[in-house]
Amino acid sequence: MKIDDWLLEILACPACKSPLRVEAEAEELACTGCGLIYPVRDDIPVLLVDEARKP
Repeated sequence: MKIDDWLLEILACPACKSPLRVEAEAEELACTGCGLIYPVRDDIPVLLVDEARKP
């Protein structure tokens, strides 16, 4: 999974607006606030609350 640092800096959780961190081994982005985990498909983050899973 390749997400540029500049993109990661501006991405935020759509549910709580907290920053996201990369979970590289699972190819996911995890919210540092509410804990929702968003999938990354073909190097594109899917930041839809309906697509997120709870930890």
